Amino acid sequence: MNPAKTVHHKPNQYRLGLTGLIMVCSTLSVVALSNGQLTLSASQLLHALTGNGPDYLVTVVTQWRLPRIFMAMVLGAGLGISGTIFQSLIRNPLGSPDVIGFNTGSYTGVIVTIILFGGHYFHLAAGALIGGIGSAALVYLLAYRQGVQGFRLIIVGIAISAMLTALNTWMLISASLESAMSAALWGAGSLNGITWNKGIPAALVILVTISFATTLTTRMRLLEMGDDAANALGVAAERTRLWLMLAGVALTAAVTAAAGPVSFIALAAPQLAKRLTGSHSVTFPAAGLMGATLLLTADFLSQTLFAPNQLPVGVVTVSIGGIYLVWLLLRESKSS
Repeated sequence: MNPAKTVHHKPNQYRLGLTGLIMVCSTLSVVALSNGQLTLSASQLLHALTGNGPDYLVTVVTQWRLPRIFMAMVLGAGLGISGTIFQSLIRNPLGSPDVIGFNTGSYTGVIVTIILFGGHYFHLAAGALIGGIGSAALVYLLAYRQGVQGFRLIIVGIAISAMLTALNTWMLISASLESAMSAALWGAGSLNGITWNKGIPAALVILVTISFATTLTTRMRLLEMGDDAANALGVAAERTRLWLMLAGVALTAAVTAAAGPVSFIALAAPQLAKRLTGSHSVTFPAAGLMGATLLLTADFLSQTLFAPNQLPVGVVTVSIGGIYLVWLLLRESKSS
């Protein structure tokens, strides 16, 4: 009886947890739409969303706030799922694009793009993607020893991230003042000024990549059992790992291209989702919703903490993520 009850309880707990995340994310969206320098009532918000309100309210809601909230949700979901991919492949809660250094590689690509070609959005997007994929390839090649082990990948990634950080600093010091200022502002990570035109291309890349990664979910779970077990079950372990890494890097690069490097969402979202849903393994929907919730919360705090001045959202996520990282390290040290 007891085992049956236990098995029956976990799916219910998962459904409740997932439903709760949806409700929290929806509530945060409504709060963010209604609040700001101009606070709106429920009726004003409804009229603005349906296009029946005054022109200035329609503009504020549909052209300023709505794209920002939509992009915070999509970008947060992309980071959460990217973190899930890397933590699954590495089998370590510290495995995330920002810890391994792929964020830093994307930033390197953007700095080079700004210095050489200026700050056009699509140039930045291409630079972020090339930089992220390039740093991932370098980390993978240096960590490869008849396969890739999680701990080796983390150590090599941290080393490459440190080297790229030094390179980024040197490029910023050597660049013109205008280029350095543009790269530094972009590097803080911000959703300020995000529009539908800027956001939709990144959102499409993220949604397509998530769809592709979802087709590899079963193989990813088999890889968690080890390469030998995965190969015995008909999964090409190394090829699957490469495709999953490419999907994770593409998600990180798309987010970096749209909003700059936003740290710690990919690190924290999978683990928080796992605890809130009560599941043994993190699913993409739970991690995506948790990432969307975290980035929505961070962006709302960035707008309201020091209003009317706005902080870059990256500053808030780094502050929250630093606390989370200390907690995670303490927890892992106690468990070991």
